[in-house]
Amino acid sequence: MHELMRKTMAEQAALVKSGAVSAAELVEAAITSIEALNPTLNAVVIPMFDIAREAVKNLKGDEAFSGVPMLLKDVVAEYAGSPMTEGSRFLQGYVSPRDSELVARYRRAGFIVCGKTNSPEFASKPTTEPELYGATKNPWDLTRSPGGSSGGAGAAVACGMVSVAHANDGGGSTRVPAAACGLVGLKGTRGRNPLGPDYGDIGAAGLLSEHVVTRTVLDNALMLDVTAGADAGAPFYPPPPLRPFAEEVGADPGRLRIAFSDQPVIDTEVDAECRAAVREIAKLCEELGHDVVEAKPVATSDNFHKNFTTVWLGMVGWMIRDWERRTGRKAEQELFERHTWKMYSVDAKSHPSDFLMAVQDLQVFAREIAPFFDQYDVWLTPTLTRTAPPLGWFDFDPKNPHQATERMEQYPRFTSLANVTGQPAISLPLCWSKSGLPIGIQFMGRYADEATLFRIAGQMETARPWAHRWPDLG
Repeated sequence: MHELMRKTMAEQAALVKSGAVSAAELVEAAITSIEALNPTLNAVVIPMFDIAREAVKNLKGDEAFSGVPMLLKDVVAEYAGSPMTEGSRFLQGYVSPRDSELVARYRRAGFIVCGKTNSPEFASKPTTEPELYGATKNPWDLTRSPGGSSGGAGAAVACGMVSVAHANDGGGSTRVPAAACGLVGLKGTRGRNPLGPDYGDIGAAGLLSEHVVTRTVLDNALMLDVTAGADAGAPFYPPPPLRPFAEEVGADPGRLRIAFSDQPVIDTEVDAECRAAVREIAKLCEELGHDVVEAKPVATSDNFHKNFTTVWLGMVGWMIRDWERRTGRKAEQELFERHTWKMYSVDAKSHPSDFLMAVQDLQVFAREIAPFFDQYDVWLTPTLTRTAPPLGWFDFDPKNPHQATERMEQYPRFTSLANVTGQPAISLPLCWSKSGLPIGIQFMGRYADEATLFRIAGQMETARPWAHRWPDLG
């Protein structure tokens, strides 16, 4: 059972297709792994074992990934008949009335959802320590954070509960746990995956991107082939790929023009090991025949944090108001965490025009970034400004009331850029710290050009493989 869950998503599908393993056996293996590992990590907060067993019975058997187990993040992705809380006491008791379009696509492809993973309340922190469910632990070091907001997904895949887990990314929430847990995490081009039928946009002008975390680049590309494409009425729709994304993995990327930087666009203190790691990978890129220079985009960033925060506050306020309308419940302070209620309260005092002004300024910022990618095919950076921090590192400290906010701003400083510009970016677990923690390396590409990212990611995976690494949980 344990070894089955250490297979890749593609390998698991092949086993079922060949008859070597039945879909039911594969799902039972996932359930066994979750039951064995979850008490240590607290990654899965809503088990769906009975639903999963029933779903296996309804498989036709000819689906591309018939019987492959997966997990959903307990945010946005709705599964009919299953609870969803988005990490908040406010949503306890809510049951999804229908599948979201993304989940419907997973199910049509044969994936079996075995549970939902932990997230901070309303996905609003780069760590996964909600009051409702408690902290998820990083499988590489149980005293550290798995990142957030898709930290439950990252921890679950990193330790072998399942081979693939849904994640979403509004400022780095897929790439942060990918980097912290040693996985592959892609934020696709704005609108690449659907958000319907309940949402056309989440995260103000398209900050949010839906996808998964996986152990291999091929699995990540295969899943994007399953889910990519606008649904009816989508406000964003990038150009479709010229061929399946999976065909890009292993394809020759050619001689790319790669810029690298150990500093984000907004200068921030970056841990020495993260700086050294990106320079190491820049050298590897050069050895593989790419043209590599040290450079970073230049943009007017004085008000970036203020504008991003305004939009983020608006998003959290909107999420709560939307749930009030959908559930008929009234938002009361005791139903929310301190951090969330503070954001909601600040939003309530804001002017609607402040939000639109912030969106305008962020779009100007994005236009300033775009010409950089006329010069370069890829921008290479660390994914995060430091390795996985200790659990509790983002907690409010009354002696230093601004510390938690500053840390939440600075930790994912490299990742939020792609959410603002709508460009694709992928985090790869190419380096490791002296203490044995993963160090993610981010490749950011041109708008709608996931193909180049998958080609260079495949080349990196071959040159410096990582899938053989597993955390030791005893």
